[in-house]
Amino acid sequence: MTEIKKSISELIAIMQRLRSPDGGCPWDIEQDFSTIAPYTIEEAYEVAEAIEANDMPHLKDELGDLLFQVVFHARIAQEKGHFNFDDVVESICDKMTRRHPHVFGGAAYRDSEEQTRAWEAQKARERKQKNQQASALDGVTSGLPALTRAIKLQNRAARVGFDWPDTSQVLDKLNEEMAELSHELTQAKKGDDNQNRITEEFGDMMFVYANLARHLNIDPESALRSANYKFEKRFRQVEHLAGQQDETLENMTLDKMDQLWNRVKAQEKE
Repeated sequence: MTEIKKSISELIAIMQRLRSPDGGCPWDIEQDFSTIAPYTIEEAYEVAEAIEANDMPHLKDELGDLLFQVVFHARIAQEKGHFNFDDVVESICDKMTRRHPHVFGGAAYRDSEEQTRAWEAQKARERKQKNQQASALDGVTSGLPALTRAIKLQNRAARVGFDWPDTSQVLDKLNEEMAELSHELTQAKKGDDNQNRITEEFGDMMFVYANLARHLNIDPESALRSANYKFEKRFRQVEHLAGQQDETLENMTLDKMDQLWNRVKAQEKE
């Protein structure tokens, strides 16, 4: 028997029933944009995690969860008389067509860099039409993860020429910020109550780290996720090795734990 595939219209109907005051789900009925937003962000991260793990069955499920979030928001908007799911689809179709004139129109670009500049110029025109263009940084949402937002802010500034032309200058700035943080840490050891300044200098250092990642064509969020995964994998293996010795990390010296850590690293190289 041929499997009958589900369609988007069925998912929309499921969402409508879940939100129905007559026999719907009490939890789904209680939700609004603000209460659902954290779940939307969480689902996006879980999509990224599945991609990072190259887990296609998991990715399929997580993309479905993310799509459900879109349908959920669209349903709430429809109930409030703002727009519906079809309007969302129409809006993104119009936007993608408008922003890809080299595909759907007569424009031609020499390379991806020129295309990116044209993309940003088109977005700037759209913001200006909405009377939102007061700064080159307009439209960089504050809801992004801090590292991702730092990259986007820096990219926007760079497009008007506010950028270091060479990576070595970014490294010089990073060393400068690290020295300033070191100074504040020294002052704290002398009894200076300067936690706010330490936090500020640390933030400045992280901002330059993000800039360095941008100059090196590295996504800092992806790089940090990979580092997190590597640490977690190694730490769990250290715990396993300790268990084989009938020990726990809590009862080990730091030197002994460091020996196990180096042993795990050596095994990875083998």
